[in-house]
Amino acid sequence: MIRRIPLAAFVVLASATGAQAPTRTILAIGAHAGDAELTMGPLLTAERARGTRIVILDMSLGERGNPKLSAAAYGAQKKREATDAAAAIGAELEFGPYRDAEIPNDETARRWVASVIRRIKPTLVLTHWKESMHRDHSTTSAIVRDAVLLAALPDVEGVQGQPHRGVSVWYAENWEDAAGFTPYLYVAVDTASWAKWKSAVSNFEFARGGTGYPYIEYYDALGKVRGIESRKGLAIAFNIEPEGKRRILDRLP
Repeated sequence: MIRRIPLAAFVVLASATGAQAPTRTILAIGAHAGDAELTMGPLLTAERARGTRIVILDMSLGERGNPKLSAAAYGAQKKREATDAAAAIGAELEFGPYRDAEIPNDETARRWVASVIRRIKPTLVLTHWKESMHRDHSTTSAIVRDAVLLAALPDVEGVQGQPHRGVSVWYAENWEDAAGFTPYLYVAVDTASWAKWKSAVSNFEFARGGTGYPYIEYYDALGKVRGIESRKGLAIAFNIEPEGKRRILDRLP
């Protein structure tokens, strides 16, 4: 159902509650351990409760994000935290081979992610918005967009597995990726899943404000704002490619 609410763009309201969803797999790809868990986590938690397979891919650990610890020490900590958070959500967890702030914007990375997509076979991929103050975020977004295409094509050198098609890509809302982001899809999340998500991401020291920014408070408040906008209580917002917003009508609704 399409509803018009007071926003610049029209909004599709989707629900993450209710009857059992069709079998699907969601692959959430974040630049650093904690990115996907924070920005996409409420939806992942709610969908897991409905029986959806959830896979989180952290491209890097984000090991350089704590000035009080060495990269090695903080990387080990982030890996433990991500493992605990994924277990709490009920998600599978994979780590990329890349270092914090050094995710390469190249064809090798695109083919590596395309191979992951072919192996996981997701129906929906969630990732960062295209623009960001953090180079790893915008790089990951570009890699994922191209990797989805490469995963669908036959005979692509360097991509393992059989072609996998029919994958949708949604871009998550993130305060670091705010430039040019417009909420388009609002997904309602039930209160039990929301509470479970907050508990899960509390495994991350940085999410609790340990490095100076109250991430959980921010995303909890944002969920309430998006819930008010969509009249759904609690919700998170995503954007999609412009061509995906095209509507073709045989007559006025």
